[in-house]
Amino acid sequence: MGPLRGISRDMLWRSHIDDPTTPDRIVSRLRSLIIKDLPLPAHRPVLFFCIGTDRSTGDALGPLIGSRLMALGLDASYVWGTLDSPVHAANLHAAIDEAYSSFQNPYVIAVDACLGRLENVGMVTVSRGPLRPGTGVSKTLPPVGDIHVTGIVNVGGYMEYLVLQNTRLSVVIRMAEVISKALLQVAEEFRQTTEETDDDTSAVSPTCD
Repeated sequence: MGPLRGISRDMLWRSHIDDPTTPDRIVSRLRSLIIKDLPLPAHRPVLFFCIGTDRSTGDALGPLIGSRLMALGLDASYVWGTLDSPVHAANLHAAIDEAYSSFQNPYVIAVDACLGRLENVGMVTVSRGPLRPGTGVSKTLPPVGDIHVTGIVNVGGYMEYLVLQNTRLSVVIRMAEVISKALLQVAEEFRQTTEETDDDTSAVSPTCD
């Protein structure tokens, strides 16, 4: 789980899950950040780190998204963290090591739940830079991700573990649906762009002096 805080004035981007334009806006935001980091042609595998645990309703957002991405057809090798195989505090170090050993110079989009102010519950945020999971519950965990997406699932500030346990499942599921659809579209766009670049490169005939 990410930082337990409200949305600060310098938050890069946010949108509420009840806004029907939110999935498209998430895609647009992610696309703009990726293009800045990965000018074409790009040959870095994009991985999704969906952090959380299925043992807590509020903290199940990441694993729900990971499982949903796989159900929608995303290659399982690019998804780290599902309901069956969650990535959480106990195994995050090992998961990061394995991902970077399996893929050369991966580009990581990290996803996690967080707690915030009452007026921000239901908001999805997209920010550049690594996610710092566990900081809101006084855990020291490694930062992960080139971009991070968070969903504010409940109100923070007091008895956070209990709040997460009592978070409404309907909110978490709705948020997981919105975020997973946007992430899948980004993954598909990136894959198609990479394939088109590879095709263009292979079509160039060698020249001889």
